[in-house]
Amino acid sequence: MWALWTWLISFFFILALLLLLGFQLICLVDLEYDYINPYDSASRINMVVLPEFITQGVLCVLLLVTGHWLVCLLSLPYLYYNVRLYMQGQHLVDVTEIYSQLNVEKKKRFIKIGYLIVLFIFSLFWLLFTLGEEYD
Repeated sequence: MWALWTWLISFFFILALLLLLGFQLICLVDLEYDYINPYDSASRINMVVLPEFITQGVLCVLLLVTGHWLVCLLSLPYLYYNVRLYMQGQHLVDVTEIYSQLNVEKKKRFIKIGYLIVLFIFSLFWLLFTLGEEYD
């Protein structure tokens, strides 16, 4: 029963991460097409960066504590990348340089989304596998 709850919680954590990255990507696309000014775009993106990092950290700790080593190992490179960005002070979007870094920032978000989709598929598979095993 605990495995089912673990996979259900990790499923929603990964879904929340996908939504946060989607929001950041929408802000960058709105900035690219001049629907929003650089200050508002940067402040909206910077507002959700730390919750993204914290959610990813909690997800890794949850998977580590519950003993789901494979998915935890798959999510560690993403956590390492986020921690490295935070330690170097590059986790926030700079308002003055956002136009020159727009394509790089969008590419970062797309790579993160692709990586999280793989984790999402793994989590969904193990959730359904555990559900089927639980009620057999």
